[in-house]
Amino acid sequence: MQYDNGGELLVAHLESLGIDTVFGIVSVHNLPLVEAVDRHLRFVPVRHEATAVSAADGYGRARGSIGCALTSTGTGAGNAAGSLIEALSAGTAVLHVTGQVESEYLGSGRGFIHETKDQLGMLSAVSTYAATVTSARDAGRVLREASAAALATPGGPASVEWPIDLQYAAQQDAGEAVPSGEAPSPDAAELAAAQALLAQSRRPLIWAGGGARHARQELAALLEATGAGLIGSNSGRGSVPEDHPLVIGNFGTNPAVRALLADADVLVTIGTHFRSNETADYNLKLPEAHIQIDADAAALGRVYPARHALHGDAAAVLPSLTGAAVRADADWSARVTAVRTEVRAALHDDIGPQAALCDALAAALPRGAVVARDVTIPSSSWGNRLLPIHDPRANVFPRGGGIGQGLGMGIGAALARPDEPTVVIAGDGGLAVHFGELLTVAQERPRLTLIVFNDGGYGVLRNMQDKYGERRSGVDLFTPDFGPLAAACALPYARIAAPEEAAPVLEAALASDGPTLVEVDLTALGPMKNPFTPPVKIPTA
Repeated sequence: MQYDNGGELLVAHLESLGIDTVFGIVSVHNLPLVEAVDRHLRFVPVRHEATAVSAADGYGRARGSIGCALTSTGTGAGNAAGSLIEALSAGTAVLHVTGQVESEYLGSGRGFIHETKDQLGMLSAVSTYAATVTSARDAGRVLREASAAALATPGGPASVEWPIDLQYAAQQDAGEAVPSGEAPSPDAAELAAAQALLAQSRRPLIWAGGGARHARQELAALLEATGAGLIGSNSGRGSVPEDHPLVIGNFGTNPAVRALLADADVLVTIGTHFRSNETADYNLKLPEAHIQIDADAAALGRVYPARHALHGDAAAVLPSLTGAAVRADADWSARVTAVRTEVRAALHDDIGPQAALCDALAAALPRGAVVARDVTIPSSSWGNRLLPIHDPRANVFPRGGGIGQGLGMGIGAALARPDEPTVVIAGDGGLAVHFGELLTVAQERPRLTLIVFNDGGYGVLRNMQDKYGERRSGVDLFTPDFGPLAAACALPYARIAAPEEAAPVLEAALASDGPTLVEVDLTALGPMKNPFTPPVKIPTA
């Protein structure tokens, strides 16, 4: 195939992936790419390169596929690095295409505008794949290789740097297919032993991580066949809808769930990283009878020993276990359901007046609508656990724990699914990291409700310092008046200062066909029963 320039080639490639919206910042070093995308697709000019990647990430998660971000070279590519780290941590598919200086000067170190030392090395460190386009004949191949790597398991962001002279050049693409890797398959003896173990189980539990997102039917079948309780890491939420009576959810470190783990006679874990914040810094005890399924061989036994390590894709492996499974004891399944009710009721009570917001969102959101959550107290306490998730594509949050990425992810998700509302839960501290993206929201007018929980700073760290220290440092911040700020950005604004205001305000915002900024005044609303602190170790005297 012949293309007038690199932009036309990029558009053809994006269309083959089903991408209709691209996020980025225009530059002299990506102009042909941006102009072609803007002619044929939708180009969304965000205000910071980190947001371009976050929005592409959220777009891909909400669709269950891949997103695309365009940035400039040098500082622009460097600005994108933090959000690339998030996509790498989460294993989410992002195609990041960045500019590069003219190929004649590439690597010369002479200080060409936008040049940086070893940009490819930097991108390699924060991407699952990184490559340079070296001629007008290999750009198509590089784009296909990058996208295939991003979509593979365990996946992640793929970065392509493209010298500006080669973007302007006419492209000749041979269209050669990218070889696909061989799908992993578990050892036959290990699989047989796992089947035998599960066949003897009467008190089974299942732990679903992010690797279960693409095995929803197979996981549901195993759950029904066993009557097991389903614990979900944050990444695995929604793999089975969370209103299912056997879904305990993201409560692995809760005392009642710890007791279940202690009494279980087998645990099947599926595609989970066992992150430190979900295992109480690895102090959570798992049953010795542990069957671990993961498509990433390096993950098997990495955190917890696995009696039977099954290297394979969950959708392919789970039916073999389901066929061997027997039903759990009736009193075990009843206990699972009782624990499910217990942990939710306890958390609902513990968050005090914020329970009204959780309830209002659960009632007003359409089933499966995206809830994008930045790192903030409401997200970390009830948003990641109590607010029900029924579809893994609705579960959008920074898995690596980086603050400030939630709004960008929400913008991407809202534009990926324009026919239903998207909610972003953010704190005033996290939102301030990328205040400029309020202008992106104002310009693009997505159907997005941004809920800002305002406590005047970094509430999580403030609670930690109040609990473990004698003074506060760096946590009390100047916060704007969000009403005039919203007005300056031409955004509708509403405020919640009492529990009874939550339902009518959120119902109206979610019914809107455009954006709304909703401020939750946490000082007026009142405190939780117990201040939230994260599950990290703090050495104390």
